[in-house]
Amino acid sequence: MKVGIPKEVYPGERRVAATPDTAKRLAKLGFDVLIESNAGASANFTDDAYIQAECQIVPDASTLWKEADIVLKVRPPQIHPELGKHETELLRPGGTQIGFIWPAQNPDLLEKLIARKATVLAMDAVPRITRAQKMDALSSMANLAGYRAVIEAANHFGRFFNGQITAAGKVPPAKVLIIGAGVAGLAAIGTARSLGAIVRAFDTRLVVKEQVESLGAEFLELNFAEDGTGEGGYAKVMSDEFIKAEMELFAAQAQEVDIIITTALIPGKRAPVLITQEMVESMKEGSVIVDMAAEQGGNCARTHPGEVYSYQGVTIVGLTDLPSRMAQQASQLYGINLYHLLEEMGGAKDYKVDRENEAIRGALIVHDGEITWPPPKEDAGTRGQGDAGTQIGGEAKTQGGGEAKTQVRVNTEAGTHKDTEKIPASPRPSVPASSSLLWLPLVGLALVGIGVSAPASFLSHLIVFVLACFVGWQVIWNVKPALHTPLMSVTNAISGIIIIGGMLQISQLSSSSTILGAIAIFVGTINISGGFLVTQRMLRMFQK
Repeated sequence: MKVGIPKEVYPGERRVAATPDTAKRLAKLGFDVLIESNAGASANFTDDAYIQAECQIVPDASTLWKEADIVLKVRPPQIHPELGKHETELLRPGGTQIGFIWPAQNPDLLEKLIARKATVLAMDAVPRITRAQKMDALSSMANLAGYRAVIEAANHFGRFFNGQITAAGKVPPAKVLIIGAGVAGLAAIGTARSLGAIVRAFDTRLVVKEQVESLGAEFLELNFAEDGTGEGGYAKVMSDEFIKAEMELFAAQAQEVDIIITTALIPGKRAPVLITQEMVESMKEGSVIVDMAAEQGGNCARTHPGEVYSYQGVTIVGLTDLPSRMAQQASQLYGINLYHLLEEMGGAKDYKVDRENEAIRGALIVHDGEITWPPPKEDAGTRGQGDAGTQIGGEAKTQGGGEAKTQVRVNTEAGTHKDTEKIPASPRPSVPASSSLLWLPLVGLALVGIGVSAPASFLSHLIVFVLACFVGWQVIWNVKPALHTPLMSVTNAISGIIIIGGMLQISQLSSSSTILGAIAIFVGTINISGGFLVTQRMLRMFQK
């Protein structure tokens, strides 16, 4: 199978869907990798680097789209400025396209893809479950965007981030407010704290409080009994009373802080306006606002998407290409996400669109010309824990579910829900209570048989083994769960066996065995107690 990597045609887009490193990984999966000439030039990847990675350089876009079985992109397909055609027209009939699609915002694009009988997987729709984390391109890009937002803020801020005392006077540290503590927000918090700023963060989801505080920031709370956690861990629309209290908090903070970074988005909706014009006017001159939701309208009322300008002494950064400004790193991370997706689909040898695979099914938007988005809801018991994060650019939601499965029929013309049909879940077979107790007499008979037939030496060894297992189990499980690591569990179990052996040797009258047994007990005790002390010290390093 051939995988094609075209050059991105979106204005200002510097990323590329595969780097020389990720192209090598794709080749190991059995794919032939085709790269359009100069596709990676904006990200500082030359054609020679791709050739050394055993890729085939294709001179023009039309040839690449025609030859490739699977086309990997960053931005959604659009009009090609040089060919004058929409990129969906370049996709071979029945071909596969993978990239950011944003199906909720691009119904016309879905219609074009349906007309090509295409199969489309959207990286923005990868479900937020544990097994799909390696394919989560939204988190990869949001992490970079949060970091870059702080760098942009520092570039436009006229002072140090960290406080300093110099011979010329004292410089106070910058005060940074970050609204939205998802992946992008947490990355921004970590970066601002590492630069020495005083960081405050707010989020409607109380579950992120510990994450914010673990990074050294202050979590701002409202005395309001309402949680903003929506489906899949994302933010939801709050009540009018909560929004009023929230806006009062932001108004007070705007007069005090130097930098505001906003990341708040609700999937499928326009970015909520959290910083009003009055709040901007109340900020100190020289302050900075970085609106990471600018592409979806912006969280600031004065944001101009794609622009950086000054409004009454406040610099408002409305850049919509923050990950693209770190094109080399962003391309590498995105390419790895695509590699893991194709690996999950079986590679070139066993490639298939497995609709039973929850990770693949969530990202599947169009299959053989039929719209398959949004995916049907899964049982709550089968879903993994999604990451709590509101991220830049809009996100797909992990579907929830109850006791009954829900099938969703979709109108392929409008791309919207038509109706739902509930199917009762099949009951689980009950297990008779008698069968669960059958093992007790069987174990008793086995022990009696061993006691009657086994020699005395075997019985002594069996007793030692049982005692060692018991002590090892007590050493491992009767401790604080936070102290557990895989390495520590194994070493404690081994040390427990060593201590049991030493105790048995002490019971013997031989002086040499008694001394060796005492040494074994002493060393084993040091290993166990020392391991706990070291682990507790490590945990305290991450506590405020």
